[in-house]
Amino acid sequence: MGASEAASAALGTSRPTVIVDDVHVDYQVYATGKRARTETRALRRPTGMRESRTIHALRGVSLTAYEGDSIGVVGHNGSGKSTLMRTIAGLSAPVRGAVYADGQPALLGVNAALIGDLSGERNVVLGGLALGMSREEVAARYDEIVDFAGIGSAIDLPMATYSSGMGARLRFAIAASATHRVLLVDEALAVGDAAFRQRSESRIKELRDEAGTVFLVSHSMGTIRETCTRGIWIDHGELRADGPVDEVVTAYEKSVR
Repeated sequence: MGASEAASAALGTSRPTVIVDDVHVDYQVYATGKRARTETRALRRPTGMRESRTIHALRGVSLTAYEGDSIGVVGHNGSGKSTLMRTIAGLSAPVRGAVYADGQPALLGVNAALIGDLSGERNVVLGGLALGMSREEVAARYDEIVDFAGIGSAIDLPMATYSSGMGARLRFAIAASATHRVLLVDEALAVGDAAFRQRSESRIKELRDEAGTVFLVSHSMGTIRETCTRGIWIDHGELRADGPVDEVVTAYEKSVR
């Protein structure tokens, strides 16, 4: 039994909710330059694009998450943290390996898609429906969502008029209004004032206590330590450490000093 499994067993949470099995994710990037000569007209890249090169975003990542786990995901910029979240959520397809999840993981991030031309009110309704709530459930939770987001009368305005912070708070409030088997939070706590961050952290703990599993990506090691019980460290697309949160965060902090 590994350190993460032992920690989960100690908490009495032995039922897996997510299994990441030897996952590899690649993507293509293009550099600015002349168009490749071998392309046909129908398959030409945009003007100024050179040949693509392959980036290995994840390299053989394997882990198992359990009911009640709150997992902090740490690593430098570009290490593969967000790619891992998108892969667990089913938004990025592995080129090798597989992800198995109990239910549909919900990805919550600053860039989570809502519809800019629609009002915050309409986005609350559509977001709730997308999370599997009925219209009656959305209506019952509507005031709580708006109050949590703290955007006041702006709820009647199009999302396109919101600041990035307002939009991120509303996204969090919508996603956190439902109980998720698996909730993926990607840098959503980096926005808002101290009071909103405290409410967000409290809600994540509530979701964990309601037998869900929470993954949290954040550059704030204080937030990771306060919110999570387990840590995983992604380094250049590989899983470098997985265990009790204090041990993993301490090891990561030493590596970047």
